Amino acid sequence: MKVALRMSQLHVPTLKEDPAEAELASHRLLLRAGLIRKAAAGIYTFLPLGWRVLRKVEQIVRDEMDAIGCQEMLMPAVQPAELWIESGRWDVYGPELMRLKDRHGRDFCLGPTHEEIITATVRDELRSYRQLPISLYQIQVKFRDEVRPRFGLLRGREFIMKDAYSFHATQESLQEHYDAQARAYGRICERLGLDYRPVVAESGQIGGSVTTEFMALAENGEAALVYCDCGWAANVEAAATVVPRNPAATEPRDLEKVHTPDIRTIAELSTFLGIAEHDTVKTMAGKVAVEGEGAGKRDSTDERLVFFCVPGDRELNPVKAGWAMPGVQLLDEADFEKHDLPKGSLGPIAPPEGALVIADRSLEGEVSWGIGANENDYHFLGAMPGRDFEVDEWADLVIAEPGDGCPVCGGELKGARGIEVSQVFQLGTKYSEAMGATFSDEQGNERPFIMGCYGVGITRSLAAVIEQHNDENGIVWPMSVTPLEVAIIPLGMEPEVFGPAEEIWRALADNGIEVVIDDRDERAGVKFADNDLIGFPYQVVVGKKGLAEEAVELKNRRTGERSMVPLADAVSRVAWLVAEEREKFCH
Repeated sequence: MKVALRMSQLHVPTLKEDPAEAELASHRLLLRAGLIRKAAAGIYTFLPLGWRVLRKVEQIVRDEMDAIGCQEMLMPAVQPAELWIESGRWDVYGPELMRLKDRHGRDFCLGPTHEEIITATVRDELRSYRQLPISLYQIQVKFRDEVRPRFGLLRGREFIMKDAYSFHATQESLQEHYDAQARAYGRICERLGLDYRPVVAESGQIGGSVTTEFMALAENGEAALVYCDCGWAANVEAAATVVPRNPAATEPRDLEKVHTPDIRTIAELSTFLGIAEHDTVKTMAGKVAVEGEGAGKRDSTDERLVFFCVPGDRELNPVKAGWAMPGVQLLDEADFEKHDLPKGSLGPIAPPEGALVIADRSLEGEVSWGIGANENDYHFLGAMPGRDFEVDEWADLVIAEPGDGCPVCGGELKGARGIEVSQVFQLGTKYSEAMGATFSDEQGNERPFIMGCYGVGITRSLAAVIEQHNDENGIVWPMSVTPLEVAIIPLGMEPEVFGPAEEIWRALADNGIEVVIDDRDERAGVKFADNDLIGFPYQVVVGKKGLAEEAVELKNRRTGERSMVPLADAVSRVAWLVAEEREKFCH
């Protein structure tokens, strides 16, 4: 389709100053370049050039989904509560789920994801193993009532996502498609021009036991990750880690109770005792509900306390705590008062009756812990597991950090920050079992579908591209997603300048180039600033001085390189450059 636009007719309200609300480069530049406008916190209108970029991101995603046999469909954004009640998520999803009632008082939600709808859609249609596997996807608006919408498109309440769902008869079939989706997601990142890492992740509210995130590396990314030169990488929430330990005390010593008045933090304790934070052990408490008399020891409130012990210089990872003790919740202030626990002096010696003690695996074998005494203003030195207290379970509990050991090869982990742009999940039978979605296998037995789901954040991907592709003057678009490929900038509106500029503009459009001519009656400085801000990959500057020598100036936005090109060769030269850049992002 021929694309030849005039800047004078485009709605591109650029801004000279950075908006005060914008913290990240992507948010700032999306607003300044006239691509989006804020409607409410976390909700944005996409203006014409922003919408052009989104459509290109969507098309790349469609190309890669169609290439692996996925079929596009469209599901409703408004979902009946009954389906979420069937899956068990209506009461547990949390306040991010946007709930509403219709005029008859029936409950609905605005879909943050579509596992329930898709499962209900296929459960009465796919009846035999002969119809499997199948993979269905959509690109649609999603809603999540974020408690603190920020960072522009990176944490919004309304966003566009591609979500795909696959149904299988066997785990082997699921694994095959999961791997195909992961490869497709890698290609999507490459075609968007993103520097990315596939990382081990945590499944969160979606569920499932196997999941991988695709992170676009970004200095200001909201997620922290660790990676190794061997190729392994993980979000710190899910990263297994080998914690380096070199304790000062290597021989057992007598247990010593020390008065530590007004000591509440590890830093204060370390200074007071004259030992390194590394040689202390801090304890955090959680609670988990128990059921009935047969659930083991329990207190009168049907809650079991869990004490988590980690090295004093490390932080407990709440996700890993949940893996070690499913359903655990860390105690809040009211819980400490309720159980009469000394918040600043918790420790594993003589914990409340029935409490479990789970310690980080890196502490196993150490013989001298500096710990809280479970008594205000007192700590123990020389506490020894097995002699002074028992550890019920050793587990990986800490947040991974750069410098830790790689769990795959033992090499030293490095750190980075990233933006999650996509994620793949193996759901197993979580939704099909809960919602009664079954098929008949080869022996005629009814079995629940084995499911996978696969999401790409379309709007997040757009923001991630800008986070990686910008400079002090504005956006520097990769050719694959630029709103337009070439800008023609006439330095004057008189016929002897504008005429040749318009001829180049028309000829480029006839050659299949997406081109805009800046035909505004503005100063050259304003045109240069706006075109750099918006970030079109190539600019053709047409001025009297160049035309006097039968030439125009060609600027590469990414490199800043400028060159004079003969007027007669301008169209062919620019068309060749655009085709070469397009080729870089094709698969």
